Amino acid sequence: MTTLATRPTTATRKPSRKPRGPLVWLRAHIIQILAFGAFVYLLLPNLVVIIFSFNKPNGRYNLTFQQFSLDAWLHPCGAPGICESVSLSLKIGLLATLVATILGTMIAFAIVRHRFLGRSSSNLLIFMPMATPEVVMGSSLLTLFVGPLHVVPLGLKTILIAHIMFCISFVVVTVKARLAGLDPRLEQAAMDLYANEYQTFRRITLPLVAPGIAAAALLSFSLSFDDYIITSFNASPSTQTFPMFVWGASTRGTPVQINVIGTIMFVVSLLAVGGAQVLAFRRSRRRAS
Repeated sequence: MTTLATRPTTATRKPSRKPRGPLVWLRAHIIQILAFGAFVYLLLPNLVVIIFSFNKPNGRYNLTFQQFSLDAWLHPCGAPGICESVSLSLKIGLLATLVATILGTMIAFAIVRHRFLGRSSSNLLIFMPMATPEVVMGSSLLTLFVGPLHVVPLGLKTILIAHIMFCISFVVVTVKARLAGLDPRLEQAAMDLYANEYQTFRRITLPLVAPGIAAAALLSFSLSFDDYIITSFNASPSTQTFPMFVWGASTRGTPVQINVIGTIMFVVSLLAVGGAQVLAFRRSRRRAS
């Protein structure tokens, strides 16, 4: 018969171990596994582009890896017309980004901070270029440029006007999202400390909105540099951007230099995003200290 002295108490009982196995481990790490798979799926085409930039194909098409070579990296302008098309795309992208970022930021501030007649309609109109198919938008712009009035001859100007038009919508949406998340009490506190409107905007509002403006500018540049459909509708026969060059080269043979340019753009994008993350991390550490 067990006495109270020999009876095991709750304090002396050994805790039961939870069963460990593959299913338990998988259940605990399912989110990380899915996220890793999604990143691999997204970056796999970029990895293929990087690998085939070191290829030396025997024929005209760079579709199978045959021999490792640095010829394309040593001569990135070896394909006729590729550097001219890249420089034109960079020129259009930078100009379209600059104009669209300035106009889109002002539109976003007007919609978020002010009340005016037609404000709701303006929100709807902003989304129309984003929702309209590019084929429809490109053909509509072509009709506008070469219609009965023949407003602007096709070429660099028409491409620039078209790119600014569809980039403004993305800038407005991005900056609006940043403005909607700002705490208005920060600006009110600055004005309570005798700062005028200009000082409040320059020292408080603009630094807080700057990440959203930078993100909108990067998005606009990538959209402008990568656009083919709208550009092909509004370009003259003598005007050829990099996407148009890639499309034309795919019908007669894809030079390896295309992969080199794509790799350079991918690395530059990673460096820009990584640099922004490092700066943000350093600023957070400075504020914490």
